[in-house]
Amino acid sequence: MGLYLDKSAPDVWKAVTAFSAAVAKEVERSGLSAQEAELIKVRASQLNACAFCLDLHSREARAADIAQQKLDLLPAWRESGLYTERERAVLAVAEAATRLPLSEESKADLAGARSELGDAAFAAAEWVALTINTFNRISILSEHPVRPRGADGKVLS
Repeated sequence: MGLYLDKSAPDVWKAVTAFSAAVAKEVERSGLSAQEAELIKVRASQLNACAFCLDLHSREARAADIAQQKLDLLPAWRESGLYTERERAVLAVAEAATRLPLSEESKADLAGARSELGDAAFAAAEWVALTINTFNRISILSEHPVRPRGADGKVLS
């Protein structure tokens, strides 16, 4: 089992959570929606195979009224017509920020996303992607466990 990084350096963890809170405030200020931010978090967590963050942000995405069908099809978002242009833009940001270094294709995706979102929302989307990638790495390295849940979402004993 990995060392829980959040427990081993509480002051660093406090700084990371304060950073995340600052990003959340910027999301609100920028015009990026809670749903768009959650799509970024879920997609990046899928790409990073972070089970803990996927469990958390899939629940938060549903709480933010993202349709289950959109969550189910997220790995194939480019092949689906279900996503709005803004959703497609934030998903492109999530993928580009997670699959580094930037390729020519991801640079083109980012340019298109910036055009669709505008500078403020685009920058906020990049900050959300950067933040969830940080949390993914903390959870993966810490081997944070995923607790089994029932159909109601409550942790099973």
